[in-house]
Amino acid sequence: MKSELNGKCIIFSAPSGAGKTTIVHHLLSKDLGLEFSISACSRMPRANEVDGKDYYFMNVQEFKDRIDQNAFVEWEEVYTDHFYGTLHSEMQRIWGNGKVVIFDVDVVGGLNLKRAFGENALSVFVQPPSYEELEIRLRTRSTESDEKIAQRMEKADKELKFAKDFDVILVNDNLNDAFERAETLVKEFLNKE
Repeated sequence: MKSELNGKCIIFSAPSGAGKTTIVHHLLSKDLGLEFSISACSRMPRANEVDGKDYYFMNVQEFKDRIDQNAFVEWEEVYTDHFYGTLHSEMQRIWGNGKVVIFDVDVVGGLNLKRAFGENALSVFVQPPSYEELEIRLRTRSTESDEKIAQRMEKADKELKFAKDFDVILVNDNLNDAFERAETLVKEFLNKE
């Protein structure tokens, strides 16, 4: 099941806690013709997450079956048995609605999507002001154990090295400034022929 990857898309990637989700939600609240790409994942939903809205939740075997069926534009195993991916059917759904796809994905996923879409994609790396600030943000969430935070920080250390591989680095040191800069980047990309 291969789809034509010819529509435009915008990719926001960052280490966990850098603010990419907040920025993507802000952009979706504006009248920019964007629609959120719902990723598939093999983890259990968190308390406030809804299947088909936040993620397409699957068990590990279902996810592996979809991989075998070539149902994904891209996918990765982020942690052991924690798969995330972008379904071809999701892209077609959004483009069929006449919208531009916007992604909120981790760094490896963002790079994979940029490779898949090439010039049809704008890839933005949301960078925290510092590594220390990133840890403070993760702890302030109060959603994860110290062990999970340590795991995320270790992953962030590796992810920050890939910032240069994105089209744009957006430093999120002031949220309102980051919102404004993100809107400008998106409008410029969408107006480009």
